[in-house]
Parts: sequence; C-alpha cells; structure tokens
Amino acid sequence: MRWSVIDSPIGDLSLAVDDDGLCRLGFGPIQLGPERARDDVLTAAAEQLKAYFAGELTEFDLPLSVRGGSRFERAVWAQLQRIPYGEMQTYGDVAKAVGDPGAARAVGVACNRNPIAVIVPCHRVVGAGGKMVGFGGGIPTKRHLLELEARTTLETAWL
Repeated sequence: MRWSVIDSPIGDLSLAVDDDGLCRLGFGPIQLGPERARDDVLTAAAEQLKAYFAGELTEFDLPLSVRGGSRFERAVWAQLQRIPYGEMQTYGDVAKAVGDPGAARAVGVACNRNPIAVIVPCHRVVGAGGKMVGFGGGIPTKRHLLELEARTTLETAWL
C-alpha cells in the first residue's frame, strides 16, 4: 500500500492506493504504511480532489479498489456512487435502492464504514426530511461538502 496526506479545505485527507487503485480516503493525517509514496493514482486523486474543492470537478475518474465490507455494505457503497453530484438521498432511499427498505440504520452503518469518503459520496446521504445526521468527518464537514456541491450546481446552471 502506498499513501499520502493532502491538505484540503476540510482539513488533511489521507489517501492510500494498492495495486488496483484508490483503496482509502480518510479524514485526518492517518499513517497507513511505512512511508509516503509517489504514485500516479495518488497524484491523480490529489489533483481531482483539488479540482473538486475548487468547484471545477463534479465527477471523479479514478480506479477504485474497494475491498472488504459485507455484501450489503458493498451494495450501499455502489449505490452511493449513483447519487448525482449536488443531490441528496435519505438513508431510507438508499435502503430501498439496495432492496432492503427497512434497513435505513444499516445504511448508516455502511456509510460510516465507507473506506473511500468524498469520492464514494456518503456525505450525500441525509436523515429523513433532509436532517443532517452522522458523518465520519463530522457534521460541519458534511455540511461543507453539501454546500460546495449545491453552490457549484447553482453556479453551473446560471452560466
């Protein structure tokens, strides 16, 4: 595993890649291996995240290496990637989409275990009625990401 830490408007983000692609994006400077490394996927991820935070990128194009997780969690993570930029779904919406309408709480657990935050956009999942609940990076970070996407979506619509 190769890793690096990048600065962002929401604080340090730790990125890790394996031979198949980006396998981790976490909040804070987390040491994931013996040393930081240069890697084409790490470089691309850092560049795309910079463009995302600048409001210039609405869709990531990176090879992902999602390992682990139960079949349900992997289904949730796949569904998260289908939530359009600038939009939100409730935990219940995601539960219905993965075929288990009564599993809203389990969707919350799966979001919490999402190994590739921001890029696999668990921040786009909110509580019933749009309530801001739960997020591994904290509610202020979730709000920041949602506001960034809403602002970018509106600015793009008015061009």
